[in-house]
Amino acid sequence: MNEERIVRYTQKNLPKGHTDWKRVKALTDEEIEAAVREDPEAAPIADEDFWKEATLVWPKEKQHISLRLDYEVYWWLKQYAKKEGKGYQTLINAILRSWIEIQKGKHPLPPPES
Repeated sequence: MNEERIVRYTQKNLPKGHTDWKRVKALTDEEIEAAVREDPEAAPIADEDFWKEATLVWPKEKQHISLRLDYEVYWWLKQYAKKEGKGYQTLINAILRSWIEIQKGKHPLPPPES
């Protein structure tokens, strides 16, 4: 791959799109529906029979806890999460979940009670 052709963007220097928002906002519902029908990439992913058999699975409720961290750890997580456009608590959860997945193979524990 030719490194000279690789262009890197950050959220701050991402070029503006060329969407004609006035035209888009002026579209009627009928025009939008017609455009979707004509777009081969907009085909439905499943028919009505699929949804009849589907089951809604809610994520488990998160627990409200108090967590004491070293200031440097907190600061780093907060800055990293901000740079990635995520919340630091989401980042902490993802880090801990990854660590747990690794530990499960080494030290299996009984499943948590529901």
